Amino acid sequence: MKSRNQSNADDRAVSPVIGVILMVAITVILAAVIGTFVLGLGDQLGDTAPQASFTIDENGSDNISITKTGGQSIDGADLALSVDGARVNESIGGGPWESGEQRVIDGDGAWDSGEAEVRIIHEPSGNAIFSDTWDF
Repeated sequence: MKSRNQSNADDRAVSPVIGVILMVAITVILAAVIGTFVLGLGDQLGDTAPQASFTIDENGSDNISITKTGGQSIDGADLALSVDGARVNESIGGGPWESGEQRVIDGDGAWDSGEAEVRIIHEPSGNAIFSDTWDF
């Protein structure tokens, strides 16, 4: 028959092992989180471009109409228009831009007649959220 001291000796050895495993796991998780922010990867998580779709139509000789056809609401002040790599304007109007709304952009001679690449750029992220070839 076993005495009480012998059965307790086996049970007590489990607790320190579990404690060490938990401490190592917590240390690894904390190192990963701190390393992510130290390397700057945490800052990139918030700088993503919104998802949206657009169509472009001609609106006179020097104007184009941009219609937002889908996606989340976007502040027009955060968007810029680029034609063949050159910025046409610094923002596409202020205020929220909902699906179905149309905005007219005056080119002021910024584009020549012919084919050009048109991009709508989300300024905070620097990413193009729309790109198409257009014949002016």
